[in-house]
Parts: sequence; structure tokens; C-alpha cells
Amino acid sequence: MNKPPSEAVRTAAEGQDFETTDLASRRKSSRGRLDLGLILRTGAELIEDESIHQLSMRNLAARLGVQAMSLYRYVPSRDVLIDGIVELVLEDLESNPEVHKEATEGWESFVRRLSHGFRKVAQEHPQVFPVIATRPPEAPWIRPPMRSLTWINRFLQALRESGFSEEATVRAYRAYSSFLLGHLLLELAGADVDISDVGPESGSCGAHDDARGSDLSEYPFIEELEPKLRENHAGEEFERALDRTISYIAQLKDA
Repeated sequence: MNKPPSEAVRTAAEGQDFETTDLASRRKSSRGRLDLGLILRTGAELIEDESIHQLSMRNLAARLGVQAMSLYRYVPSRDVLIDGIVELVLEDLESNPEVHKEATEGWESFVRRLSHGFRKVAQEHPQVFPVIATRPPEAPWIRPPMRSLTWINRFLQALRESGFSEEATVRAYRAYSSFLLGHLLLELAGADVDISDVGPESGSCGAHDDARGSDLSEYPFIEELEPKLRENHAGEEFERALDRTISYIAQLKDA
């Protein structure tokens, strides 16, 4: 699954705020300055305004005031467009001063701040977040909503450098991503947001194709733990989570 260049996505994130750009003026001016950043920001707006199911090259082009074919110079398919929008929205974590990139205040503070950062993304982009959560991951060890290799590596690093063993780090990563995904999707569903699955278009590359053979040298903690991250212990994890939930319910009874 191809992705737009990260530099272009960063440029998009540094551009105009979604809420401050006048649609009519953007349509008028976009003919002369169409770029990937504008396309991604406008695509995110379209999803928030009309839902992911209304995102098409034709609808996006109409919103931009250009011909649909002009978009293919920047995004060769709807799937690449969606991947770019997902990456753009997740850039909010990088710019959030409350989210730490390292566990400078301890791993618990790091995880708590990261969790609130993801919740803020979900609250500010309620229509895009289910796309982040339900798009097929590019590798078996990428667990939505933490789709960014950078943030996965930071999470693993925070735990490993805090004394967690390799096994404990991987278990914690799986438990944390399951908690985050389930809670935030349920929260959005309770607010009447459509959280139905948004898979790739027919004929596009399948899940796991993109990151399986990626060079992970820039992400040393992912590289170190990749064999364990690939292992499937879904049944055991379900039972452990169920035990913890039952124990918590029992505590409520005795409170």
C-alpha cells in the first residue's frame, strides 16, 4: 500500500487549519496552486462534513474546484488518498505539547499523555478516526490506532528503557492498543458516529504488503521486538483481559 511522502504530509499538517479556510475562496484559488497538502486537508474536511463513504476523487475535485483527473498527479488512487489523510491527522500527536515523545517523566506519564493525545485526535476528527482504527494494518504487528511506526517505536522504547522485558513490552503494547481502540471506538459510537469498517478498494494491495519488508533500522525497538510482535496470542490475550474485567467487576460488588 503506497503512502504519500512524509514531507508532504508534514507540509499539509503545517498548513491552514481545517476550520479557517473559506471553501469558496479555496475553490477559486486551488486551480493555480493545487498540491498534496491542500488535497489531504480538503479530503479530511470532506470526510468530517459528509463521511468517509462520500470521499471519492470526483467529490473531492468538486470541492476543490478542479477536474478529478488533476488529482491523480498527487494521489494515484482513493486508497493512497485515505492513507495520506490518516497520516495527516495522526500528525496532531506530534504537534500536541501535552504528548511527550520520550518517557522523561516515567513510562506511566508517557502512556497516559499518549492516551489523551489519541482521544483528542478522535474527538477532533470523529469521522476520520474510525478510518484510522479500521483500515487494514500494513504489517501484522501494527495495531491500530497506533499506526505510526514512529509512535510504536516510542511506545516500545518507553517501556524497554523503563525496565520491561521484551515479553512484557510486547504484551503491554498489545493490551494497550486493544484498550485504546475499543474504548475510543465505543465512545464515538455512543456519539452516533459511523464506525463501520473502511477497507481498501477492490484490486488494491492487501493488508501487510507495505511494512512487511520495510527497512526498520530507523525504528530500533520495533526491529528488536519484531519476531515477538509477529506472534499471535489473541486467545490468551482475550482470556487475560476477561479475567481483569471480571476482577474489576468483583471489586465493584465489594466496594
